[in-house]
Amino acid sequence: MTTQSTQPDLLYSEEEEALRAAVRDLLADRCDAAGVIARTESHTPHDPELWKALSAGMGLAGLLVPEAEAGGGQGATHREAAVVLEELGRAVAPVPYLSSAVVATEAVLACQDDELTGRLASGRTVGVLAVSLGTAPGAAFSTVRLEDGLLHGELTGIADAVAADVLLVPAQDGGLYAVDAESVTVTPRVSLDLTRPVATVGLDGVPGRRLGDAEPAVRRALRAGAGLLVSEQLGLAEWSLTETVRYLKERKQFNRPVGGFQALKHRLAQVWLEVVNLRAAARNAADALATGSADADVAVAVAQAYAAPVAVHAAEEALQLHAGIGMTWEHPVHLYLKRAKADSLAYGTAGAHREALAELVDLRAP
Repeated sequence: MTTQSTQPDLLYSEEEEALRAAVRDLLADRCDAAGVIARTESHTPHDPELWKALSAGMGLAGLLVPEAEAGGGQGATHREAAVVLEELGRAVAPVPYLSSAVVATEAVLACQDDELTGRLASGRTVGVLAVSLGTAPGAAFSTVRLEDGLLHGELTGIADAVAADVLLVPAQDGGLYAVDAESVTVTPRVSLDLTRPVATVGLDGVPGRRLGDAEPAVRRALRAGAGLLVSEQLGLAEWSLTETVRYLKERKQFNRPVGGFQALKHRLAQVWLEVVNLRAAARNAADALATGSADADVAVAVAQAYAAPVAVHAAEEALQLHAGIGMTWEHPVHLYLKRAKADSLAYGTAGAHREALAELVDLRAP
């Protein structure tokens, strides 16, 4: 008698690999390093044409939306969205995919608002959850006042607010409100990662449409954001390792490739080992979210506790091992280090996730 394994299959399917190839080809054509660097020096860090190609052209904005929903989603899962985020991380693509197609979409799906879900799925509307980027799943979040049916207050650290068409604003009455971005004041703030800018959002008596209860919607959205951010961090780390290996094979010293020196081999081997482990953690988190696993909270906490240090380490090694050229503004490695550093604070720090994990598995500190 044989028993069927209940272990998740973390390998990439043929469909997922095909999706990866399509996204990578598009990014190779539309998202070169020089263009991303140029955008960080401008007042328009986001690339609307690239977003249109990804969302409308390839339908990626609606991956997490069921096909039966209004507007028609793709009916895919978090596994496919994770593959997209890996590739966006590899390119440090300046698009609000994580903010809109994952976090905001999950919040709206929790509220079962078909009209806004359809708009987000089509990509013609960019949605942003007006909760600070540093907020971990399950943590307290800031709200605004609701007086005479109008919203008043200020929310800080809102990622991609400058690109938003609609903001999902939690209020003190416990509701989550859809607010037209044109009715609020968005003040950009200096951000370490210029490809994912943050801003302060001010609401001075603005109307909003109540979507549903804020607490479960925000909790679901932040969990998905944290779980799939790991895949973006994986993409960052993989690019850092791949490009560093390539550079060290080409650069010569004492008439031999620098990559042949044993000390550098050891450093690269350590990064490779960390990236392999990160891939397993990222895939496990994406699969747990996709299948609605009872262990999804644990999988996300484990992945996030491990991901940030690995992505930062890989980017730091890339910068150092690229030597002088890595320190220049023209080389893109600084984009990856800044994104890795910023991601290490997004949706909760590694320490916050370790504390959450200890609670989840009942290993509280004495």
